[in-house]
Amino acid sequence: RTPGVSDARSHLIDLSPLKASPAFARMWIGSVLAGIGGQLTIVTVMLHVFALTGSTFAVSMIAVAGLVPMVLAGLYGGMLADAFDRRRVALIAATVTFASTALLAALTWSGAETIWWLYVLSIVNSAANSVGMATRTAIVPRLIPRDKLAAASALNGVAFGLTVMAGPAIAGILVALTGYGWTYTLDVILMLSMFLGLWSLPPLRPEGEIVRPGFASLVDGWRFLRRASNIRMQYVVDIIAMTFGQPLVLFPALGTVLLGGGAVTTGILTAAVAAGTFASSLFSGRVVQYRWHGRGIERAVEAYGASILLLGAVLAAGALSGGATEQAPNVWLIVAACVALALSGASDNVSSIYRNTMMQAAVPDAMRGRLQGVFIIVVAGGPRIGALYAGTLATLTTLWFPPLLGGLLVIALVALLARRSPGFRAYDAENPEP
Repeated sequence: RTPGVSDARSHLIDLSPLKASPAFARMWIGSVLAGIGGQLTIVTVMLHVFALTGSTFAVSMIAVAGLVPMVLAGLYGGMLADAFDRRRVALIAATVTFASTALLAALTWSGAETIWWLYVLSIVNSAANSVGMATRTAIVPRLIPRDKLAAASALNGVAFGLTVMAGPAIAGILVALTGYGWTYTLDVILMLSMFLGLWSLPPLRPEGEIVRPGFASLVDGWRFLRRASNIRMQYVVDIIAMTFGQPLVLFPALGTVLLGGGAVTTGILTAAVAAGTFASSLFSGRVVQYRWHGRGIERAVEAYGASILLLGAVLAAGALSGGATEQAPNVWLIVAACVALALSGASDNVSSIYRNTMMQAAVPDAMRGRLQGVFIIVVAGGPRIGALYAGTLATLTTLWFPPLLGGLLVIALVALLARRSPGFRAYDAENPEP
């Protein structure tokens, strides 16, 4: 073998989990296609609400309104995943998501959609997705060996990158050219692939002692979490990053009044985050070999804060230049914003690889559904709190201030917490301890 070629290949993503487990490969492919459809709907609902109201705050309330139902669904869904066949739980959650999206498409085609329908169906989707994501993630360690979990997390980063890169871009173009109905309908079609991936799985009942869903199960999971200092720490770090460093809710207004370009710019900005995620996963060969996952999370989240700070500086420069319009976008500022967002996606994905691997390797199977439920709440709930932070602060001040202040807060708070948590910095993937 040529040494230079071998070394270059070691930087590329490890595809061995797809070869080691055909069941994991089918579920992964289904998740990619269904995820693209889901992103179509998320971005289209944002644009739809902004078109109906003209309010960034109203867009932020989509995320906020779904927060409590998503939290409850994640907690209860995790208990279901620890008590029943995980394949069946995942299929039921996918069915609910499919039905709510189909109803959204039907209402839009008939012209009967309202702001309240958009809110209600978005809430149903977020709750069902919370259950589905917790269950599917808890399934993964049953399909592949532990030494391939980090590589599987990197593959999930590729999946996320593809879905968030393709979905928003397609949504922006379709909304601009055809309206809202076609994008919702395309999601309904792509959602069918999720059923194919899940239906082919074998029965997957939890291993170990099973606790029926209810208060006792919740208390049991909470007691475990109290002992699991490393898991708690990664939750706190991610909440900080997503609360103060999540600018997604600002994108429709950026495309309208600051950067210009309208719905197309909204799609491009969202896709830029995914492009960074995809690129960092594609070259994750050395990342997945790094064993000090706590230290890796700390550095990746601090890099994330720095990229959001850079985005705020770019937007401030745009405001000083006088802004732009939908018909006359500021191309150079859009490119600069995309670079900052791509860096944020890359650093967040590196953190996600280590966080997912820590969750799957250090948590026992009988507890994995409940902890994954909490994990999904953190991952999905943090951005909703972040939407409220960014939407409210932008309404009170200006569009560039939330990411500028948020990036500084992420860097400072994570550095402070990590310094006070030496055990988290010492976490070793070869000897996982929750």
